Amino acid sequence: MDEELISVLDLSSQLGKRKQTVSKILKRLGIETRRERTLNARGQQIAYVTMKESRLIADEFRVTSKADHEVITEAQPDEHGVFYLLLLEPSHDPGRFKVGFAVSLPERLRTLKCSTPFLQVVDSWSCKHLWEKTAIDCVTEGCEQLHTEVFRAKAIDTVVQRCQAFFKLMPKLSHQSRSGSGSEDSG
Repeated sequence: MDEELISVLDLSSQLGKRKQTVSKILKRLGIETRRERTLNARGQQIAYVTMKESRLIADEFRVTSKADHEVITEAQPDEHGVFYLLLLEPSHDPGRFKVGFAVSLPERLRTLKCSTPFLQVVDSWSCKHLWEKTAIDCVTEGCEQLHTEVFRAKAIDTVVQRCQAFFKLMPKLSHQSRSGSGSEDSG
């Protein structure tokens, strides 16, 4: 390869943006990433762009108006949404579940249905994005981690109870959450 490359993840970090935000800019600019397997990523494919493309992406963020910039990036840690608990294949593997944060649960479910058409929503709780990692660590204690947010439990009821206990301790969020899920707190 003649051109120097930078991973999308490293570029996101340098720009102080979420990877998803940078990916949206890539799509808007029509930039195709190159995928390569690396030893640092344990053989997984990583998305890369050229340094020239990375400068175009950085320029795009600079020209974005301050108001748009705040909507896309600055509100992220305090952003309200939901923490969800999903069964991925309830009939085939009832202990395998996914947990995570979504600003819009219906939108998140729509994207997940492509790869996991049998998924079922167990429950969701009002949540700040900032709480996601702590909630995952808390509710998945003792579970087998299969992927970043995918786990296996002997009994999903235990995970539900941990979620309820965790969110019962957290401050109540206003109902002005932008989750769009219509889900209420169960705890």
